[in-house]
Amino acid sequence: MASTHIAPIVSVVGKSDSGKTTFLEKLIAELTGRGWRVATVKHHAHGDEDVDVIGKDSWRHRQAGAAVSVVASARQVGVVRELQRELTLDEIAEMVGDDVDLVLAEGYKRSCRNMIEVSRVARSETLVCGPGEAIAIVTDNEALDPFGLPLYGLDEADAVADLIENKFLSGGDRHGA
Repeated sequence: MASTHIAPIVSVVGKSDSGKTTFLEKLIAELTGRGWRVATVKHHAHGDEDVDVIGKDSWRHRQAGAAVSVVASARQVGVVRELQRELTLDEIAEMVGDDVDLVLAEGYKRSCRNMIEVSRVARSETLVCGPGEAIAIVTDNEALDPFGLPLYGLDEADAVADLIENKFLSGGDRHGA
């Protein structure tokens, strides 16, 4: 079934161990608390490793030759599919369906237009994004030059949610409202 609505995509990027997942957890809670339906996509940087859990039944089915393995219950469904090439973030967002307002991705720094970079001074004093690549910086480094971008603290998920609402969700219908 073709999707009629592709939700806007915002990717949270940064160096390894910069706090991306921790910040995303706060941002997801803030946005869903405001009534938005959020989907997430985590980029698995180790392309040669399985994303399926080794030893579980679905993994065993794939090892036996299944091209697609589906795990389903009354509340959830998960699909593991062999691919001929890595899907783009847009292709993945289209697969998510049209019942979400926003797709938040972790990673995808090479293929997303709307990036928010997380940078902790304990991890690095440089950014992975260059000028014009990100829409905001989340950091604890007050000396960081954010290229004129909005600068937020690591605990300011509410302010980043405001930015996302204003830039990508204003005027949109909330599915859960």
